[in-house]
Amino acid sequence: MKAGELRNMTGAELGEELLKLRRAQFGMRVQAVTGQGVKPDQHRKIRRDIARIKTVLRERAGSEAESDSE
Repeated sequence: MKAGELRNMTGAELGEELLKLRRAQFGMRVQAVTGQGVKPDQHRKIRRDIARIKTVLRERAGSEAESDSE
């Protein structure tokens, strides 16, 4: 996902997407432990998507805090 796409989503949609990605990350971790084949590039993709979502959420929280203090 691109950051621009994430910025167009609502907070609830971002929360759902974050939960979906965390579940996928956990599933991949379980597959790796049990010896099932996991694509190594998927770990990085999911990790970076999670980071992007957290960044957008943090930006929104920061902009809300600035508007409240004014």
